[in-house]
Amino acid sequence: MAVASPYVLVLYYSRHGATAKMAELIASGIESASNMEARLRTVPAVSPDTTASQPPVPEAGAVYCTEDDLRHCAGLALGSPTRFGNMAAAMKHFWDSTGSLWATGALIDKPAVTFTSSSSMHGGQESTLLSMMLPLLHHGMVIGGVPYSTPALMRTQSGGTPYGPSHVAGNDSNLPLSDDEQEICLATGKRLGKLAQQLQESV
Repeated sequence: MAVASPYVLVLYYSRHGATAKMAELIASGIESASNMEARLRTVPAVSPDTTASQPPVPEAGAVYCTEDDLRHCAGLALGSPTRFGNMAAAMKHFWDSTGSLWATGALIDKPAVTFTSSSSMHGGQESTLLSMMLPLLHHGMVIGGVPYSTPALMRTQSGGTPYGPSHVAGNDSNLPLSDDEQEICLATGKRLGKLAQQLQESV
């Protein structure tokens, strides 16, 4: 199935809004540095109540990601809050359902980045970023981080790692993104958009 115009998928899960804000900044970076659309998508929450179900369309924010959204993307930015040093269950559940895409190699050689938010400075940001890379590597995606040519990476006193953008949200999960965190998100989006465009043009 042909896609009318190339896009980079910005797929995230957010409970308190910080990861969603990061997704929006990364999307802005993508669109400012390439001719790619940034397509914002989320995943539904999971519940210990096995009879619970989510409405087919969220009441607010990005719509839920479909298999086709993922299949046809030119690149991917994947974001989740930290959960004990790992991605949130909702995001893990989504990736556990992508076996058919893996079987067809739909994501091979597409660029990807990861981003996260945690309440505390050492709340498992780097391990969460790395854990989100694992399914992407199994899908054959090309992982991009944050190079130290991004000045804010050396200045930041809050979030931001070479493995991907991050944010320290505070005990009440209400701290705004710092200037450095915002700069790292935008720079990551720009880099991802350029990579996706270059790879599209080389095919």
